Amino acid sequence: MRSRQRMFAAVMRLLLKCLRLGRRRRFKLVRQAEQLWHYGHLCLRSLLYNSFTNSDVVLDSLFEPVYWLVDHVFVALVIGLTSSIVAIVYICLLPLILQTYTPAWICWHLAYGHWNLIMIVFHYYMAITTSPGYPPQGKDDLTGVSICRKCIAPKPARTHHCSICNRCVLKMDHHCQAAWLNNCVGHYNHRYFFSFCLFMTMGCIYCSISGWEMFRDAYAAIETYYQTPPPTFSFRQRAFHKSVVYLWVLCSSVALALGALTLWHAALITRGETSIERHINKKERQRLQKKGKVFRNPYSYGSWDNWKVFLGVDVPRHWLTRVLLPSPHLPHGTGLSWDLPPRVTEQRTPLLAI
Repeated sequence: MRSRQRMFAAVMRLLLKCLRLGRRRRFKLVRQAEQLWHYGHLCLRSLLYNSFTNSDVVLDSLFEPVYWLVDHVFVALVIGLTSSIVAIVYICLLPLILQTYTPAWICWHLAYGHWNLIMIVFHYYMAITTSPGYPPQGKDDLTGVSICRKCIAPKPARTHHCSICNRCVLKMDHHCQAAWLNNCVGHYNHRYFFSFCLFMTMGCIYCSISGWEMFRDAYAAIETYYQTPPPTFSFRQRAFHKSVVYLWVLCSSVALALGALTLWHAALITRGETSIERHINKKERQRLQKKGKVFRNPYSYGSWDNWKVFLGVDVPRHWLTRVLLPSPHLPHGTGLSWDLPPRVTEQRTPLLAI
């Protein structure tokens, strides 16, 4: 009888202990849910904090999880895809070109293809390894600067705080979290970023146009795989057909997407502004328009001069040595002040004009 009572008491103690543990876990889940609710509410309120908030800022905030995934996964994926395209060209397409094309076309493909590849690799490497440029720490003698509210440090003109790098960046354009760079684009690597996008787009268009006939033949051959009786293609022939289709589809898709991005940045360079400055200038233009004033970009020297300043073209031969060939030359200025470049002889209009 006593043993039964002891067993019953032990079972009751165990049951009460389980109930207490379950209650603690429920309380913990409730606390976590409350923390998530407060965090989401704070994020929503932060999006409406100031007048510069617009749809672009909201979308950037909503895409933060996607950017994190891109940073950790897609960089290696894109490098692998690009390497696979180069391998297909060398293994599958180049032998066919050498066997079927005329000597003139062979020379053209060898010269242009390798030049384009060298330009892509050079500018990609420079874009990911070159620092965008940061304001010097502990230097108080900078002229015409404001104070960064996050760094609590001097912030020169055209400098903006990058929340991902957690520091200010000189002439910041954007933080390239896309699979291309995973680096901040600023004063010292902006040209490398744009040149990489441009030459990558040119390379994809080149592959799409050059491989169009091969793509049609390979696609037609793949459609015959499911006929009865099936055609007698070897494993090597099937691999060739699928590789050509894969190359054409991937290059055409990248050419469309990256080409649109390249055109967008080309328009910004023509206007002498960065991606961030576009939003700021748009707000300022609207504000001054209501007052009957006209906004003038103080960093724009005219469309042609903007391109020469951006590319670092001082003399005519620089179009060859600095634009059409790999060149590690530095951009104009230090990014701390924005004096009139020596290659620009005409003084532009001031910031505000009535």
